Amino acid sequence: MTVTIRPAQESDAEDLSALVTRNRAYFSTGEPELPDEYYLPAFQARAIYQDQVNRAAGTGAMFLIEEDSQLVGRINLNSIVRGVLQSGNVGYLVDEASTGRGIATAALRHLVDYAFTDLRLHRLQASVLPENAGSQKVLKNLGFSHFGTAPEYLFIQGRWRTHDLFQLINRAYGN
Repeated sequence: MTVTIRPAQESDAEDLSALVTRNRAYFSTGEPELPDEYYLPAFQARAIYQDQVNRAAGTGAMFLIEEDSQLVGRINLNSIVRGVLQSGNVGYLVDEASTGRGIATAALRHLVDYAFTDLRLHRLQASVLPENAGSQKVLKNLGFSHFGTAPEYLFIQGRWRTHDLFQLINRAYGN
């Protein structure tokens, strides 16, 4: 199994649409309520375009996760803040049929390398629903540590949900 991440291209909109549509119920447990248009290729094409804008501005980066050249997920580096913080937030999703095989761990390892080596960020953060044991395991496998709980942190599926907060510090930065 070879897991890679790469920036999305406009030509990926159909496949990205198929991924989120196929996993609509599975992904919904950790996402806000999404409009029906979210699942259409045109919406995903706009998201890919927005990623290009975010990359150019240095505020975020979306990558597609591929296993043996097949699209199996998406991983994001969001809310990049420079200055004295040098931080970003990570989030990911993997096709339900591909979970439990180390794909998210491998993809996050690539993203951490990009964030710490290419972007020279000092800190990465992830927020996870307390019942999402799989995501917590991925984060812990890569050295993320739990540093707090945020009550009523994100509005997920019609209600404010508490999240566990994890961080990974780039000890090579600034030392």
